[in-house]
Amino acid sequence: MIAVTTLHGKNFYINPDLIYRIEETPDTTITLIDSKTLVVKEAPEVVVHRIISYRQTIYRQVPQINKNQ
Repeated sequence: MIAVTTLHGKNFYINPDLIYRIEETPDTTITLIDSKTLVVKEAPEVVVHRIISYRQTIYRQVPQINKNQ
């Protein structure tokens, strides 16, 4: 999950796997795969960076398979 902030300053978390599109119109609008939209304070680049960081954390936790065993 990644943290984002509403325009009113309320923090909440969203599952980045449910994000369909991120636009700057001029506010950052996140469209989910179910067509719901969220408007957040963070710039699109910040949201993307948080998604990348989230995925890196997840993939670091996946055990590596040792093919030599």
